[in-house]
Amino acid sequence: MTETVGTASGRGKKGPGKAGRPAGLTVERIYTTPGVHPYDEVTWERRDVVMTNWRDGTVNFEQRGVEFPASWSVNATNIVTSKYFRGAPGSPQRESSLRQLIDRVVGVYRRAGLDNAYFATEDDAEIFGQELTWMLLHQVFSFNSPVWFNVGTSSPQQVSACFILAVDDTMESILNWYREEGLIFKGGSGAGLNLSRIRSSKELLSSGGTASGPVSFMRGADASAGTIKSGGATRRAAKMVVLDVDHPDIEEFVATKAKEEAKIRVLRDAGFDMDLGGSDITSVQYQNANNSVRVTDEFMRAVEADGEFGLRARMTGEVIEKVGAKKLFRTIAQAAWECADPGIQYDGTINDWHTCPESGRISASNPCSEYMHLDNSSCNLASLNLLKFLGDDGQFDAVRFRKAVELIITAMDISICFADFPTEPIADTTRKFRQLGIGYANLGALLMATGHAYDSEGGQALAAAITSLMTGAAYKRSAELAGVVGPYEGYARNAESHQRVMRKHAAANDDVRTFPASSAVHKLATITWKDCLATGERNGWRNAQASVLAPTGTIGLMMDCDTTGIEPDLALVKFKKLVGGGSMQIVNQTVPRALTKLGYQGEQVEAIVEYIGEHGHVIDAPGLRQEHYEVFDCAMGERSIAPMGHVRMMAAVQPFMSGAISKTVNMPEAATVEDVEKIYLEGWKLGLKALAIYRDNCKVGQPLSAGKSAKATQKAEVAAPVEARPVRRRLPKKRPSETVSFTVGGAEGYLTAGSYPDNGLGEIFVKLGKQGSTLSGVMDAFSMSISVGLQYGIPLEFYVSKFSNLRFEPAGMTDDPDVRIATSVLDYLFRRLALDHLPYEKRAQLGIFSAEERTKQVAGTDYSAGYGDVDVESLRFTVDAAPAGDEVERTPGATRAPVEVGSSTELLELRLGKAADAPLCMTCGTKMRPAGSCYLCEGCGSTSGCS
Repeated sequence: MTETVGTASGRGKKGPGKAGRPAGLTVERIYTTPGVHPYDEVTWERRDVVMTNWRDGTVNFEQRGVEFPASWSVNATNIVTSKYFRGAPGSPQRESSLRQLIDRVVGVYRRAGLDNAYFATEDDAEIFGQELTWMLLHQVFSFNSPVWFNVGTSSPQQVSACFILAVDDTMESILNWYREEGLIFKGGSGAGLNLSRIRSSKELLSSGGTASGPVSFMRGADASAGTIKSGGATRRAAKMVVLDVDHPDIEEFVATKAKEEAKIRVLRDAGFDMDLGGSDITSVQYQNANNSVRVTDEFMRAVEADGEFGLRARMTGEVIEKVGAKKLFRTIAQAAWECADPGIQYDGTINDWHTCPESGRISASNPCSEYMHLDNSSCNLASLNLLKFLGDDGQFDAVRFRKAVELIITAMDISICFADFPTEPIADTTRKFRQLGIGYANLGALLMATGHAYDSEGGQALAAAITSLMTGAAYKRSAELAGVVGPYEGYARNAESHQRVMRKHAAANDDVRTFPASSAVHKLATITWKDCLATGERNGWRNAQASVLAPTGTIGLMMDCDTTGIEPDLALVKFKKLVGGGSMQIVNQTVPRALTKLGYQGEQVEAIVEYIGEHGHVIDAPGLRQEHYEVFDCAMGERSIAPMGHVRMMAAVQPFMSGAISKTVNMPEAATVEDVEKIYLEGWKLGLKALAIYRDNCKVGQPLSAGKSAKATQKAEVAAPVEARPVRRRLPKKRPSETVSFTVGGAEGYLTAGSYPDNGLGEIFVKLGKQGSTLSGVMDAFSMSISVGLQYGIPLEFYVSKFSNLRFEPAGMTDDPDVRIATSVLDYLFRRLALDHLPYEKRAQLGIFSAEERTKQVAGTDYSAGYGDVDVESLRFTVDAAPAGDEVERTPGATRAPVEVGSSTELLELRLGKAADAPLCMTCGTKMRPAGSCYLCEGCGSTSGCS
């Protein structure tokens, strides 16, 4: 794509050049055509963007008549218009077209490249600008959000999303930490820092008093972050707090958030509003930061050996206390099990891959844990959409991918020439070391489309080869830029270490096991690393860091990516907004592509997609071979990827990242503390730099799905007197009952349900199996236990949520028109009980409807009769305002999404019948979905992180 040359090629005015260096880069075309502007190659259309608050229907944002390519989704249009268009809404200065946005940004990059002698000629600069424009227009890549916010505007030209601060053991430094962090939060970014230089509460001050310790100062910083967030920011303040494992206050640090989580539970049970965003949540501390423990290799070896480990004084370095390493490790895992904090950062691995150790150690990370470099530094990010490089033949276009990386990394380095920074120390360090963070999104979709399971050797090998090629190409271009405009200022002092790390990357590339799908990519990566080493030894490198794997939250939506960062698919069925309003649920378009790649024919693909659209998973899909099930495993759902599968994928790509990987390993609610320990220990053994876990339902602060009415009910219940212990309410001698005969998978049985005279289920009897058989006895005992529970006041909906969707034999077709298929006898019984004894609004929350209700839902008719004060609008399905030729009819497996669904996470909740652990968006009220170690709102593009 590009190469360094000694003289200009005569196509235009020659770049300035410097003595002894080539005159600049000659830029080849990758996508564009000479004489044709990228804008002339796409079809444009005008759209109206109206974004409402999901909770109350109020309009959050409105701009009509915006111009976008017809290929861009409604969601991408909404997010770019509301987030990135500059100018006061309603004013003539307000941007109204994607052309204006791209031109504003690309124009600055092009001019800065010329002014700083990056290009051989003005023609090269023109081609550079056109290629950037084409790739942004076609969603091939995106810069991080601050670029779109600030570049080309009257605001400071801040381009970095990730910051690392420093704090020393002085009050002046601590107060300055509060100030610097506040300035970064005000700009919508996040920062991380290590507090290990601050004296512990077990050490003396120079005045003779005892030090407060870092945990005490964390309280002030946490309150500051919460205040700035609540003072008008559109998302939570993002921050990372790190403490070294040998700090004497490490146990207090580890316990901070676990103790606060216990406090939240007590306050919640006492009737306080402790949901995320609740009025009383601000009374608890440490909720605005991610906490991580920085562990050393020495500590991890002591854990393995069950030995002692010394905690060291901050001022002298002497051991002031010895603790059992295994016991401390268990304390860390226990806290993470209880509340998902702290995460782990592996200090030995991090600093072994450090390109600039002579300038200082790496002691902290940004809030999402992907950027790790010197204190008081920053990193600007850009991410490629991997699916854009997958050809119709199912092959990854490695050559074009390398060329794209080279062009993008050139642009990213140019941005440091004109960038502004929040503090002078950050500006100084970043200009001296020029840290960059190129990465990618849509890896999960790419693997599925190529027929690879996420947790498979073939899938991990392909991911490793692509990541190796990306970082190798980035550093190769960095070395070429060093030959044109010089290496980074700190390179001379760190040359030997930088070269050592480059050789480590190349050696790791040689160790990658290749498969047919990854061999061509790996071969080009090997060539690229060889060229990188040769050019770097001659020129040095322009950048101390080149690559990270960020969450790609908002920009992932901008690029219409199915998956973010390194993540797998969230689920096979996703939520999609439609042109003109309305929404639908649709099977991910990667699925038919994967089925075709696996050899299924057109009719088979259509049948499988329709099955997935109806059931949300591939289990028992018609014609789908069981050995192919794993290809469609997702982060959530019926077949979810095992926690260690996520760790193995991270380990496959980590040797090819300059920084680290933003990712949280989700664990099931039933996971044990020992399981957490195993994950953290394996992460160290596999060479990860950082790792965090999240166990389902470990946090109290989750949103209520029932809305305002549920909160009102909850408050009423709190106000009512509480019995000291449950009281059994027995049924009268004579009570109404109803018997239903049923068959499930060929097994026949009878269900008798007895009710209180004033309504309300009070007992059940299940006849299944021959009299005197084990099965009959078990069902009698089961019926008795359920009946007693009902009489003690356990709500029926609780039993329905627990026993529906259980899977065991007998299972299959039933003779009940309302419940056509059951995954087990218990699944059928409790669905039938729900239909007979629960009001509609409660069944709607559980996703249980009668055949008549489902028919009316599809027809979109009013079916509120008989359901009292149920809000009809909340039960209707939305109507597509798109032109004739309905998108639902044209998309196999697609159905209308109910209006109460506002995101893929909410749609998945309806499928699973349980709530997902994700916060509500602070801006629009939509339930967010995971993106790396952060959360992303599909409704408006807001994130809980820093990118």
